Amino acid sequence: MFDFGFWELAIVLAVALLVVGPDKLPMLAAKIGRWVGKAKRMVQNVRSDIESEIKAAELKEMLQKQQSEISELRSILNESKTSVEEEIETLVKEGESALPDSESAHSSQEDENSTKPGQAS
Repeated sequence: MFDFGFWELAIVLAVALLVVGPDKLPMLAAKIGRWVGKAKRMVQNVRSDIESEIKAAELKEMLQKQQSEISELRSILNESKTSVEEEIETLVKEGESALPDSESAHSSQEDENSTKPGQAS
């Protein structure tokens, strides 16, 4: 953040010693230390809040993406289901139309077999 070198700190300490005096300088240093600590904690809290908001936004984006993919899969599944049902209906209708033809052919063969002379019933 700020770049303080040794000489800058030495000058600040010398001025503080002259202005405050040697008896109040330790109390002033302690107060400054507490303020710096509070400022660091505040900056850390703000940073962690920003990071958690970014993570929450990323999770919301991922959730929306997943929901759109699920919707696409559901539509594909419904289309497949409809096409399979239509195919089954077509096959059933074809089978039903073929059934009466085979039943009449089967019954006519039974009639022929039952009416042949020389066969014992």
